Amino acid sequence: MAPKPSTPYTGAEFKDVASDGPSTVVKLCLFVFFVMTRAVHPTIIDASKSVDPETGKKSFAYGNMTVVIGECVVTLVVAQLMCLAFGGVGQWKKIWSPAPMKVFSMIGFVYALGDYLEMASMGALGGAAYQILLQSKLVITALMTWGIKGTGQTGLQWNILVLVMLSMCVYMIGGSSDSGSGGGIPIMGVINVLLKVSVSCFCAVLSDKYMKDFKSTPIYMQLVQFKCAWLATILVISFTDGKTWQNGFFTGWNGVTAGVLVSFTVKGWSTMYLLAMLDSVLKNIGEACAVLVIYAMQVILPSFEDQFEIPTFLSVMVVILSVTAYVGSKSVVEKAQKYDKMMANKT
Repeated sequence: MAPKPSTPYTGAEFKDVASDGPSTVVKLCLFVFFVMTRAVHPTIIDASKSVDPETGKKSFAYGNMTVVIGECVVTLVVAQLMCLAFGGVGQWKKIWSPAPMKVFSMIGFVYALGDYLEMASMGALGGAAYQILLQSKLVITALMTWGIKGTGQTGLQWNILVLVMLSMCVYMIGGSSDSGSGGGIPIMGVINVLLKVSVSCFCAVLSDKYMKDFKSTPIYMQLVQFKCAWLATILVISFTDGKTWQNGFFTGWNGVTAGVLVSFTVKGWSTMYLLAMLDSVLKNIGEACAVLVIYAMQVILPSFEDQFEIPTFLSVMVVILSVTAYVGSKSVVEKAQKYDKMMANKT
């Protein structure tokens, strides 16, 4: 008997059911806000550097842990005031419950290491280079998923991941002037970014594993539980860096440094809220689009010396398009696998 002809794939076999989430307009506004927060944050950190008149190198005139300490204190105060305003003393007391405090303290400790690595890497890299190297999280996440869960990638996905890595290398080689090192590729800056990405991926694994039991906890309560260990860890680091307390806490501060503090605070709060409303696809595309926004700001704003160059612009676009291609390939691969499985069950 001749086999029945297979049904042609139309793409509608696994059409998602409409959700009750935010409308398209709201999602678009949240997406734009997410891109801007991701773009402004490294840009203002880069703008806060001072140029050494003798060497021409950029560095932080202030203790780089001071802004992180300031953000932790501001968040702890504001979040506890919100807790008292919305839930009263009863809700405030729940913050200190041992079970959630243990979980969020562990994650807060790891996040604190990420903040330290972020400032250490930004001391040697420009904003665009930093944001581009953050895209390596796709490769690190794929390797972690493969090693921990045994979930591999298809040949197409590995090819795109290699393209992402190569495009980042092209940018770093061709656009190495976008750094605070005065030329050349700042190796320690690159290593710190890769460590930062690894820590962020590890935080995502911890959050996914341990935070499911506390989804009903208001975000402002979670922030207090995060920041207790977060602040303690940063304080320990600050006492060992030989700069934060030895030179005076506010030494080197100016208006731009205050902007860095505000940026850290806005980024910390918005991350908690936006990630609950934006799916992972929009999040990854948004972080890739932030690279182009950062590059545009560095070309336009007078505080930067960057000029528009077609090779640099094209290398930025290759990074963005390769990242979006990988993100988009996931849904295509999943649908193809489901379709193949459905057709195999029919035979």
